[in-house]
Amino acid sequence: MISRMLHENNEFNLDLPQRPRRRRRTPAMRGLVRETRLTAQQLIYPLFVHDGPIEPITAMPGCNRWSLDGLCEEVGRAAKLGIGAVVLFPKVDDRYKSSTADEAYNPVGLIPQAITRLKLEYPDVLVITDVALDPYSSDGHDGIVDDDGEILNDQTVQVLCRQALMHAQAGADIVAPSDMMDGRVAAIRQTLDANGFANVSIMSYSAKYASAYYGPFRGALDSAPKSNGVGGKKIPGDKMTYQMDPANAREAITETLLDEAEGADIVMVKPAGPYLDIIHRITQVTTLPIAAYQVSGEYLMIKAASESGWVDEKKIVMESLTSIIRAGADMILTYYAPQVAKWLKED
Repeated sequence: MISRMLHENNEFNLDLPQRPRRRRRTPAMRGLVRETRLTAQQLIYPLFVHDGPIEPITAMPGCNRWSLDGLCEEVGRAAKLGIGAVVLFPKVDDRYKSSTADEAYNPVGLIPQAITRLKLEYPDVLVITDVALDPYSSDGHDGIVDDDGEILNDQTVQVLCRQALMHAQAGADIVAPSDMMDGRVAAIRQTLDANGFANVSIMSYSAKYASAYYGPFRGALDSAPKSNGVGGKKIPGDKMTYQMDPANAREAITETLLDEAEGADIVMVKPAGPYLDIIHRITQVTTLPIAAYQVSGEYLMIKAASESGWVDEKKIVMESLTSIIRAGADMILTYYAPQVAKWLKED
């Protein structure tokens, strides 16, 4: 029971055994008892690359499609800020796209060129590659689409294995299958191991939701599903048959445990902010490291609100990323990575 004491000088004091506010009195005290800490080493920097000059991305202010030279310079700047990992996404010219996404495993294509350059100039930076077909597909899907509009799972996995192997041969440290095809982690792991790349890690997009937050990203890569195909081919207008239903949570556990059993080294939740509950649930079922992707729509909402003067950009970015770590993520893919690293240095 809490007693109240009224002293002779009319001061009123509660006789409290615990006063939590004592631990919030000063910045030093708050820092001492802080439970969740965000560091530059937890950040993964997503970068877009294309065969052309540096080009601002209209839908993602502050982000660019980088030339190979520009990409190398940007990775160098990020490394100086303490960012130790980048993930690459290609904007592929339409002339190289096809329904079978053959360009995805071209050994002299854009991504292998980028990997080789980066590992030559920055050998200590982890280079992560996206393994999926949508940037290379004339249909705009992560998998091969047949004439009836079905996404062909096993045929797609075969191409993904060739793509992942090509990335490893170019020097990638981590391959990250984002396609959500069944069985692809096991098939990629077997392919890498059989070809002498047992040390190349797999970061699996285990719980990737069919989210409306991906819009700016798809615009940056021109990787959205196409409205119609050649010769009247039926092309699904969304990715709901392979990406997860936003209403489902237990399914994320199923997907994560399958990927763990198939050989994933890191599992991922995408998007991050709207799915903090999923991140936390996954911490309860796996001891693997968990990545979370603060996606383009999350980035754009913060950027737009801050540019309008409605929110404090630094404060809301730091709060949003801290909440992702607090939910259980060990690392975050975020377009804010270099800015956050600068802020952390300043603080």
